[in-house]
Amino acid sequence: MTKEELYNLSFQLILHSGNARSFAMEAIYDAKDLHFEMAQEKLSEADREFSQAHHFQTQLIQAEAGGEDFDIPIILIHAQDHLMTAMTLKDLAREIVDLRKDMNSQS
Repeated sequence: MTKEELYNLSFQLILHSGNARSFAMEAIYDAKDLHFEMAQEKLSEADREFSQAHHFQTQLIQAEAGGEDFDIPIILIHAQDHLMTAMTLKDLAREIVDLRKDMNSQS
């Protein structure tokens, strides 16, 4: 894999992870406003973006498992950080949405 391909892969990870993070935050805001159906839709959008991000991450893992040896650019490390942070936020957002929904149904 060329350095250019690694950069492209990194930017794709950042793009889709960032989109997923944004959808997760929007889900929290929608739940706060008691728009639970919209919140669930945003979480589904976040899942779709994660699916795209995982596609690019899998390409990298498969290349390495296939014996490719390459220098890892800092941007790729940054991209992985974006992905992991966004995944954590999405999991937290799902819990917050469910919690707000439960609290609202008990009122």
